[in-house]
Amino acid sequence: MALLTAQILSDDEGFRKAASELLRSGAVPISIGDGASTPTGGHADLVVVDGRNQHDYALSEIERLRIAAPSASIIMVALESNPDLILQAMRSGANEFLAWPPSDKSFQEAIRRVTSRRNASSATRPHATTIAFVGAKGGTGTTTVAVNCAVELARLSKRPTMIVDLKAGLGEVTLFLGVRSRYSLLDAIDNLHRLDSGFLKELIVKHKSGLEILAGSDHFDRPAGSEAGAVEQVLRLLAQQFEYIVVDAGSQLNLSATTALYMSDSIYLVANPDVPCVRNAQRLLDRIGQLGACSERVRILLNRAHEPFPIPLDQIENALGRKIDHTFPSDYRTVSTALNSGVPLALTGNSDIASRFDRFTRGILNLAGGDSEPTDRRSPLGLQRIASMW
Repeated sequence: MALLTAQILSDDEGFRKAASELLRSGAVPISIGDGASTPTGGHADLVVVDGRNQHDYALSEIERLRIAAPSASIIMVALESNPDLILQAMRSGANEFLAWPPSDKSFQEAIRRVTSRRNASSATRPHATTIAFVGAKGGTGTTTVAVNCAVELARLSKRPTMIVDLKAGLGEVTLFLGVRSRYSLLDAIDNLHRLDSGFLKELIVKHKSGLEILAGSDHFDRPAGSEAGAVEQVLRLLAQQFEYIVVDAGSQLNLSATTALYMSDSIYLVANPDVPCVRNAQRLLDRIGQLGACSERVRILLNRAHEPFPIPLDQIENALGRKIDHTFPSDYRTVSTALNSGVPLALTGNSDIASRFDRFTRGILNLAGGDSEPTDRRSPLGLQRIASMW
């Protein structure tokens, strides 16, 4: 879940857009309000004040903000690093001062200092860890991976764990877990005006593993793009109640999925070792980069990877420009039996693929035995087709 909430105080739309891109390009997940309010309706953790043209007004705004939100971190932006102006900004209550446009390094260093201050002063429990799974295309096994990871998180951590099904119309999380839910994410969205922890609890169905589920929508056109803000509010409320949140974002980067990516600590891109998946994975990586979701948070999962690999794994890595972080073997019989019975792999008995999910989840939790498995990268085939398609 986003570590920080932010506001950008400026009348310049170009400045707001550029500042938003900078905020979202770093390693710290940040959700950004509309300038009048935060995504949660309270005070922002971080406020960027545009002081490029009206120094006196910016300084008065900083003084007002310091009184209204004493715990907020305030960054003043000006056209140049004037020592007198820096001193005035600090006296008014600013925590950071940056000349515009700042270098990416200096901006991210400021964000890291803001994060450190917030963590040092916060008396609340650690923020929820949010993990989003996105498929390179339909049929890659994204829901299978998301569901089994969520079950293992609940089983191994013994902490409150939630899975959210964001796929419109074709959500399968409850089906894969063999449970029925009277309500869905849409019920939360449609009742934002009275959504609190008690009401949200009524919308959630619990699996016998301890995992709790917010089911997907039955409507193919919802959640719509205009409801991305509502999706963010739901995710933020969940973060107040759960320590781990898994999001099955499907294979379409619509606005709701993009919202989940912005708010996630880790983004797992699930692909199969075939030409269409590798091609789509590269395009999705490019798109995620364009959206500003930091590439440091993206991990590559290769599902249904069995020897002999149709494409050498080192060639897939070269095509994607990044390493493969984890592989899951192809075990159609075991996986299909688990799906048809509605029993996750972790609860079906011993199998190699169940052990892989255990090892993968231990890695997320930093538990012993969570090291990545060695992989044989030999294969008779290459990426000639992929090269010809780009």
